[in-house]
Amino acid sequence: MTGRARANGEGSIFPYRNGFAAYTWVSKPNGQRQRKYIYGKTREEVHEKWLKLQQRARQGPIATSVPNLGEFLAYWLEEVVKPNLAPATYVNYEMFTRRHITPLLGARRLDRLSVRDVQTWINEVARTCQCCAQDKDAARAEKKRRCCAIGKCCENRLSSRTVSDIRACLRAALSQAVTEDLIAKNMASSIKLPSVRKRKGKAWSSDEARQFLESARSEQDPLYAVYVLILVLGLRKGEVLGLTWDDVDLDEGELSIGRQLQRVSRQLLHRETKTATSDATLPLPDICAAALRLRMVEEAHARELAGAAWQGGKLIFSTKWGTPIEPRNFNRSWDARCAKAGVRKITVHDGRRTCATLLVDLDVHPREVMQILRHAQIAVTMEIYAQASSKATRCALKRLGDSLSG
Repeated sequence: MTGRARANGEGSIFPYRNGFAAYTWVSKPNGQRQRKYIYGKTREEVHEKWLKLQQRARQGPIATSVPNLGEFLAYWLEEVVKPNLAPATYVNYEMFTRRHITPLLGARRLDRLSVRDVQTWINEVARTCQCCAQDKDAARAEKKRRCCAIGKCCENRLSSRTVSDIRACLRAALSQAVTEDLIAKNMASSIKLPSVRKRKGKAWSSDEARQFLESARSEQDPLYAVYVLILVLGLRKGEVLGLTWDDVDLDEGELSIGRQLQRVSRQLLHRETKTATSDATLPLPDICAAALRLRMVEEAHARELAGAAWQGGKLIFSTKWGTPIEPRNFNRSWDARCAKAGVRKITVHDGRRTCATLLVDLDVHPREVMQILRHAQIAVTMEIYAQASSKATRCALKRLGDSLSG
């Protein structure tokens, strides 16, 4: 008898083409039993893979055919993300997949994707000029070309936050692949990225907020009541634009928050708020109730002027024709009002932060601020407390200096 003796458990290893192959019986995710084959250049390599396969087979079901990443991402977007997550999440994930993941990793089989593959991919995404990668320059008029079309890269790279979001998209997809027993490990969970620095939000002082509202009120800005609700109650842009008259009880002095107006791709959606903690019923301070009563009078006047062209429904805030206000158009109106009022320009979301910082300056307890702003976690509220207003900081340092001066 010639040749070396077979080691224990090598009975299913056999020569195959220019190397060796082996198989073992596994249970598929649908419960059926089937052979799964593995291949390698040497008997030792195949034996090691065979042992690992045996161990995985004892732990649970194993897929006998594994799709490539591009195929799996297409399924994941349509059957997992689209029916179960927010429309905006689907739009972002689809864009990340189409632009950044599939072109570089889509041809890789899921079970052959390595941590090194993913790390190299995300590094490439981070250092690639998006103007070059997406041929943006070629679509511009010849006089406005400034990048690859004239042979000079503009180095329009993605921000650290966007790169982190792209990695999160792939990580979510591979997590589903792990759940479906297509792969044993999520390769996107182990890669390294630079830390993302959060933008420090701005906020107005009480004098600036008052000046902003007085400017809108004196000039009869139709969005005056919107500004009041953002600065006094800390409502988000989508929440305040999505309010209906059914959400308001002026007699009881209450406002219910449960829906938002949101532009997603080419659709303007009036849908539920982002999280359950965003839903709440808040008391209406006098300034808010007065602003809403004023808005009721303005709407009646606008409806009368529009006549048969009026398209309004139950939304409190609308255009002069009764149609919903585009969130981007509202941003422009906010910026224009900042300029007219002569105050520092801040974003609409910073108006919500202004509400929070003014509550901090009034020594309102963090738990009460959290309830007013409807934060899901107290840590978010405490970030605002950690960034005290400059006035409060000056007072604190003055007290410290006075105590040390004797």
